[in-house]
Amino acid sequence: MAISWEDFEKVDMRVGRIVSVEDFPKAKKPAFRIKIDFGSGVGIKQTSAQLTKLYGKEDLMGKQVIAVVNFPPKQIADFSSEVLILGAVCEDGKVILLQPERDAPLGKRIA
Repeated sequence: MAISWEDFEKVDMRVGRIVSVEDFPKAKKPAFRIKIDFGSGVGIKQTSAQLTKLYGKEDLMGKQVIAVVNFPPKQIADFSSEVLILGAVCEDGKVILLQPERDAPLGKRIA
């Protein structure tokens, strides 16, 4: 299904850096609770992410990621997820993070 350029422009994807990773035992599927710093324009946002199959907490700390920052918050158990980290979902359910090829300024929009 094709979308228009105007539709694509509505999706606000930005570069952020993971600053906190915690286990999320209340999630239905294994997940982490993650805080991401998007710089002064967006600030620090939190999310729940099912990344436990390929990444440990120590692997994620300090990593730059790309996330959609303009979805409405989603309640997951007792946690409000504010952004969606982007990744490639493999057939076995593993998620491979999408990342900038080199360090990018925090908060920069993906185009």
